[in-house]
Amino acid sequence: MKTLLWGVLPYVAFVLLVAGTVWRYRYDKFGWTTRSSQVYESKLLNIASPMFHYGILFVLVGHLVGLFLPQSWTDKVGLTEHTYHLFSLYGGTAAGILLVLGILLLLYRRRTNAPVFRATTANDKLMYLVLFAAIVLGMVAKLTHASGDGYNYRASIAPWARSLFTLRPDIDRMTGVPLLYEIHAVVGMALIALVPFTRLIHMFSAPVQYLFRPYVVYRTKDPERVGARPDRRGWERTGS
Repeated sequence: MKTLLWGVLPYVAFVLLVAGTVWRYRYDKFGWTTRSSQVYESKLLNIASPMFHYGILFVLVGHLVGLFLPQSWTDKVGLTEHTYHLFSLYGGTAAGILLVLGILLLLYRRRTNAPVFRATTANDKLMYLVLFAAIVLGMVAKLTHASGDGYNYRASIAPWARSLFTLRPDIDRMTGVPLLYEIHAVVGMALIALVPFTRLIHMFSAPVQYLFRPYVVYRTKDPERVGARPDRRGWERTGS
């Protein structure tokens, strides 16, 4: 079981992520969308959507820093484990609360707005369930081990995660990891595997090119022409 969870499952999730994304791009380009329901309701969406997206962005950045920034690097710049723990605890909790509130508002909107609810698929319900479980489990695991310096996952989970990229997973690093962290990791891998088959696929369509596109030039209205010309009687030529 130890080998299956920490030596096989991560690669299964990664293969599903890559292969599913390629398949979706080749055979389901028109389905590569969030299936926006803004046309049905926008007032609550304008509040919940930014909360969700900013929250998940902060959570993602926190995971990338915690897992792939070695502890030796932070030690060299004088950042103690206790300081890092406090930053991770308060920053991660704030981002998690923002994300959870955003998800709850989105779920409330979907359940109480009839057209939005009818547009919700079983695929969406599964995605929301796994995403919500991953976030809540991560927060509970962090808050459960909040006293003192907390649980130093950078000495166990982080080296294991980095070892996956060498194709030599150090599964022994996961020995002694608290159960809540293990469950959080398994649910997180399940979420990664689900990404290509849900609306979460739109994360790979971020409009980054907008930052580099040329300016759009808008012509101003001639101030001397303040009104439209009067209508003419009869037919007008359309030109050739």
